[in-house]
Amino acid sequence: MSIIGALVVPRRVDSWVTAVLDTSIDRAFLLALRPIASFDRRDRILGWQAPLTLVVRLTLWMGMLVVGYALVMLPDTGGNFGAALQDAGSSVFTLGFAVPHGGGGQFTAYLAGFTGMAVIGLQIGYLPTVYAAFNRRETEVSLLVARAGAPAWGPEILLRTHWGTGTSDSGPVLSDLFVRWERWTAEVAESHNTYPTLLRLRSPRTNSHWLTSLIAVMDAAALHLALAPHSDPKITARLMLRMGFETLNEMAKASKLAVPDLARLATHPLPISVTFEEFSQAAASLRSVGYPVTETDEDAWPHFTGWRQNYDRAALALCRELDAPPALWTGPRRWPSEPTAPQRPSPGRKRAQD
Repeated sequence: MSIIGALVVPRRVDSWVTAVLDTSIDRAFLLALRPIASFDRRDRILGWQAPLTLVVRLTLWMGMLVVGYALVMLPDTGGNFGAALQDAGSSVFTLGFAVPHGGGGQFTAYLAGFTGMAVIGLQIGYLPTVYAAFNRRETEVSLLVARAGAPAWGPEILLRTHWGTGTSDSGPVLSDLFVRWERWTAEVAESHNTYPTLLRLRSPRTNSHWLTSLIAVMDAAALHLALAPHSDPKITARLMLRMGFETLNEMAKASKLAVPDLARLATHPLPISVTFEEFSQAAASLRSVGYPVTETDEDAWPHFTGWRQNYDRAALALCRELDAPPALWTGPRRWPSEPTAPQRPSPGRKRAQD
């Protein structure tokens, strides 16, 4: 059931085998990384967690199949578990070095051989599917680095977009970004719920991560709607936010993380992790580059908190669980770490004056 649920059923299927394995490996990495203070070193080591989990899971499945078939073959070997284990291993891995005992043992050997080939074949098809989804995910994450920095931060997206477009209207550029990330979020919701291993597959770039990138785009949409509600984009920003917070809450619940129900938040709002001072600093930065802010910080704050509370708890819980880079506005991690502002490129050389 664990094999079929993980490799065949096109939805998330909980299995005690997978749950125990994932928890054990995660705790082993948590214990091993506890004395390491540098996030860069931790990130390099954490990059091995998801691939190692895939390999160990296949090994565990094959080992359980061998032991299970050995128990089935045990009566044909006269109760000799060593001989039954030899017959089962030879059959599951289709090595054929052992001749099964008795007619019943031969039938079981054929069944074991079919099972072994089926599992290995399914795993061979499973890995390209997982890494194809990973590559599609990382394309947009890599493209966002130029817009949001690394690690990604919502206000940085608005700052760089408006600064990059100069005096022209940045609305169409932002609208295109929100449309692409709404579709990207839908694809991530489908692939990551079907293949939970993708949650822990980390980006090649150290301070880049799919989760902090998604939170940054959502924060950018929430800031725009709160500070410049009469400027485009309006509809695409709302649609992106809706898709985003539903996806984050579904992932958090599937990961067994404690998050409030969205319906309850509508009647019982909760405070958010971003403070009013942090929000005001971001708003001041936007005003400094001429962003079309029309609302005061006091008037915009309730609207920003109204959007952010829909995904605040889920975003923070997932960032902590997945050990995402310590980006601004994403809460604490399982290791002591200070939030890191996005890295900005050094200014270019000034042109020589005529």
